[in-house]
Amino acid sequence: MDMNTAIALSRLTAQQRAMDVTATNIANAGTPGYQGERTVFADWLAREKGGATIAFTQDRATYRDTQPGPLSHTGNPLDVALSGQGYFTVRTAAGTRLTRAGHFELSSTGGLIDGLGNPVLDTAGKPIRFAPADTHITIAGDGTISSQNGRIARLAVVTAADPQKLQAQGGRLFDPTNTTTAPLANPRLTQGALEGSNIEPTTELTRMMTDLREFQFTSQFIQAEADRQQAAIDKIIQARN
Repeated sequence: MDMNTAIALSRLTAQQRAMDVTATNIANAGTPGYQGERTVFADWLAREKGGATIAFTQDRATYRDTQPGPLSHTGNPLDVALSGQGYFTVRTAAGTRLTRAGHFELSSTGGLIDGLGNPVLDTAGKPIRFAPADTHITIAGDGTISSQNGRIARLAVVTAADPQKLQAQGGRLFDPTNTTTAPLANPRLTQGALEGSNIEPTTELTRMMTDLREFQFTSQFIQAEADRQQAAIDKIIQARN
């Protein structure tokens, strides 16, 4: 493979990665609590034998935009929105996971669950449960859940030491294995509201169109370079015949 093609292929790989990330953002534009992702690319410099410097495109990282999404009031007493930093905790089959999606429901057995059916945890790390007589549910700004019969539990809200090390699982959950978490001292919650995705669909669609044009241009360049090389080979073969 010649150097021009190798450089173009590195760029093509980066552009494909950028489109994949943008497509995921667009697909989750309506997912409560979704945090968009961005790619970071850089030039990787190499020196040829003749001394010339060439630059490959290197996929350095994918980072998460942790800015909160807009709040919308739903009137559902089990919907809870976080203002500022913090994550709710839920229990999955794979262990404890974090989420910003506060669309909670009651299970058939009286447990508080998220939209995926995972039990929502309290500050003691236990699933939150309601008695059949608990009908008038209130959730205070600090996460304390009460009914007409008194206090029930307090929603666990934690922070991550390094949010960028949280591993996204789908559009709603984060695996905190690669970082440490701690209880948030003064969480700010709003009952009857949901945090939306922090994705702006129009911006993402524009970015996708730009990425696609660049991808097509690079693909055309690689094809043109392949055609040029083939033409040169054909001329050499003809000259020898």
